[in-house]
Amino acid sequence: MIPTPAQAQAILETYNKEPFHRKHGQIVGETMRFFAKEYDPEREDYWAVVGLLHDVDFELYPDEHCVKGAALLRDEGVDESIIHAAMSHSYGVAQPSGLRLTEYAPTHIMEKILFATDELTGLIGAAALMRPSRSVADMELKSLKKKYKDKKFAAGCSREVIETGAEMLGWPLDTLLQRTLDAMKAFEGKI
Repeated sequence: MIPTPAQAQAILETYNKEPFHRKHGQIVGETMRFFAKEYDPEREDYWAVVGLLHDVDFELYPDEHCVKGAALLRDEGVDESIIHAAMSHSYGVAQPSGLRLTEYAPTHIMEKILFATDELTGLIGAAALMRPSRSVADMELKSLKKKYKDKKFAAGCSREVIETGAEMLGWPLDTLLQRTLDAMKAFEGKI
């Protein structure tokens, strides 16, 4: 089954009760939709579903992240193409348990964008909360880069993963930062 965005949201909510995890899925889903408009406009919903489901297992199984995610999505009857795309964001990244998910390498542009933007959306969201406006609407690349360079700020957002994602895409880091910021500005009022 290729879930609709509403079905994907329901699956996300089945396994994630914390508002933070649900919101993160929505943010990544809308970020993916933004990029789909350029790279795959006929499949915007598909890209959004991949983003919504990428961390489906994180709340319940943080030590087996993406290993359990694939199993949960299979149990829900989700198509293998969605499972591969959603779980590829963790390719080569060590999990808290020490596991490394190597089965799902990001090969499609969609998967590379997911890999590159997942952590970055968290960092941008944290930076927005530090602003008087508490919004990305008035954030500029210069201020984002200042927060990005401060390794103590949003320390849980891996700069190594973000930079690896930029390299996968063949984009300069500044391009990835700006384009992801643009994506989040485009849908901020929606979430």
